Amino acid sequence: MSVVHRLAVGWLVDHLSFINQCGYEVCDSFAHPGGVTPNTSATSTEDCHSISTFAAPPSSSNGPSYCPGNAVETEGKRAKMRYVFREEFFDVSKPHIAAAPEEQLCQGCPEVSLTEIKANSNREEYQEGAKSDTGDSLATARKKRKRKCVFNQGELDALEYHSKVRKLIWEGTLDLVQEGLKSGFLHRMTAKLSCRKNNVPQHIVCGLAELCEMAKQFPAVNESDHQAVCVLEEETSSAEQDLLSCVVENSSNCAKIIVLMGQKYLVPPRSSFLLSDISCLQPLLNYKKKYDVIVIDPPWENKSVKRSNRYSYLSSWQIKQIPVPALAAPNCLVVMWVTNRQKHLRFVKDELYPHWSVKTLAEWHWVKITTAGEFVLPLDSLHKKPYEVLILGRVQADVKEALRKSEGVLPIPEHQLIVSIPCSLHSHKPPLAAVLAEFIKPDVECLELFARNLQPGWTSWGNEVLKFQHIDYFTLLENEN
Repeated sequence: MSVVHRLAVGWLVDHLSFINQCGYEVCDSFAHPGGVTPNTSATSTEDCHSISTFAAPPSSSNGPSYCPGNAVETEGKRAKMRYVFREEFFDVSKPHIAAAPEEQLCQGCPEVSLTEIKANSNREEYQEGAKSDTGDSLATARKKRKRKCVFNQGELDALEYHSKVRKLIWEGTLDLVQEGLKSGFLHRMTAKLSCRKNNVPQHIVCGLAELCEMAKQFPAVNESDHQAVCVLEEETSSAEQDLLSCVVENSSNCAKIIVLMGQKYLVPPRSSFLLSDISCLQPLLNYKKKYDVIVIDPPWENKSVKRSNRYSYLSSWQIKQIPVPALAAPNCLVVMWVTNRQKHLRFVKDELYPHWSVKTLAEWHWVKITTAGEFVLPLDSLHKKPYEVLILGRVQADVKEALRKSEGVLPIPEHQLIVSIPCSLHSHKPPLAAVLAEFIKPDVECLELFARNLQPGWTSWGNEVLKFQHIDYFTLLENEN
């Protein structure tokens, strides 16, 4: 189960378990006599009957190509190739920054005033500044330290917000961690014994966003002649323009492998996606679906993103243009991931949600912990917190429709915690399907915007929607009859 423990304060979630429960079993449609054995010889993509090809087939420079077409099985049966997500990406055994002994989660929540939090943050900033001053001139070092002792308005707002939610987060997380330790899901000893490094495969280059940008140069498609959906069938072969101009759907009960620009990606069963830039959302609107749940994780503008140029961001104005009203069913549950900047939190509650006719209902927190049950960062750290914020609301509908849609489901609690060991891959958020299940009816239409991965039963959109579906993030576990 992806939900390990459920308490009144929230959930302890196993992100890795959720991924592996998605059903990454790739089936072979052909039966051959003999036992099931993988053929280690390189095989062309056309021979892999559960693989759909977009662009050129991959080279075999990285070793033998394994695919369903390579399996030999007992006649009359279908072979299955089962993939699991690599567990080392969740081997977060030590905090990124160690907290002082008295600030560790297991010590209980000390009463700290806003003034004390400011003082602690100043001390932390001074120490960090002193470390970074090596090699700087004396004048530069003094200038850095002087700046670090002054809070700007944004930092003061963040500190005030933190002082309000601090106790809820600490005490609720402690309750869930204690349950995790009792059940054995979390282990205190792992902080000392684990020394394995999280080695992200260096050869994985995500060029999906660039591909979406390039797709803008494709010739315009006549919508009246173009199909809105591309269904992944066995032995399907399509051009990139087809992939980038319609919703791709895997309606089968088996996972599929698609090849895009020479890279393999796993598509879970009963899932659909649109890979496109934000300026090319029309195929999603043409999909003619109205969604009862919409989860949004936009690339918020911030200073570090601007400096690093690591990925593009959207302005508040651009986020307001997302056609949520056109995609949402009446009484749709909208969940927005928000950074800890108060400017963004105020924007969502006071401007964005009213613009979309969404009524704010709740503010939840995702808390990141280690396998030993400690915060991944000191809770009172100034710039980076071990938690992120989710704002939940519902699209306003007429009273009768709202009552009909809410029958048999629980009301949204004002505050809940989602506690989990985070994936070491940047911005791989925990799944919300399991935690939202008690607040929505079964078998509803669900949509994730700005997604970087896929999940069964959901439609996902983004310019990197296949990023964490890359086959190199998975391990081929076994062949199954």
